[in-house]
Amino acid sequence: MDTRKESEPMKNRTTAERKSESELVTTRTFNAPARIVFQAWTTPELFQRWWVPKAFGLTLLSYEADVRVGGTYRLVFSHPAAPEPMAFFGTYREVTPHSRLVWTNEEAGDAGQVTTVTFEERGGQTLLVVHDLYPSKEALDEAIASGATGALPEQFEQLDELLVTLAASAGRA
Repeated sequence: MDTRKESEPMKNRTTAERKSESELVTTRTFNAPARIVFQAWTTPELFQRWWVPKAFGLTLLSYEADVRVGGTYRLVFSHPAAPEPMAFFGTYREVTPHSRLVWTNEEAGDAGQVTTVTFEERGGQTLLVVHDLYPSKEALDEAIASGATGALPEQFEQLDELLVTLAASAGRA
C-alpha cells in the first residue's frame, strides 16, 4: 500500500550499470520536461545549484561553461583534505538543445572519459541517461575505486529539488 501524501511526488531511482569493461551508464527519470532538465545542465547559474554533492564535503570555487560545440567548461573545487584546489575541465563535442550533450573530461589527459548525456521526454517526464566511456578498463576501475563515479545519485536528488522549483516557475510564466 502506498502511504505517501497526495501532494508528495514519487521519488525516482538512479541506476548505474557497467555495460562493458570501459563503459558506465547511469539512468534516472525526472518529473520535469526535457527542456527544463536540459536548462539545469546548461545554465551555469542553475548547474552550480545542484552539481556538487553535499555529502562529499566539496566547495565549488568557480565554474565557467561555454555550452556550444567546441566550447569549454572548467570546474574548480576545494576539499578540506586536499592541499590544492582540484580542476575538472573539458570540451563540448555535441550540444543538441533539449536532447543531447557530449563532452570530454580532459583533466586526466588521455585517461579522461567522454560523457554523453541524453534527455528523452516521455509524457512530461525526462529519462536522463549518462553514458561515460573511459579509455580503458583500468581507467574505469580506478574511477570506481576512487568513488568518483558514486556522486550522481546524490547529485540527481539535488537536481530533483531544483527541478521542482524550476517547473513551478515555468508553470507561472
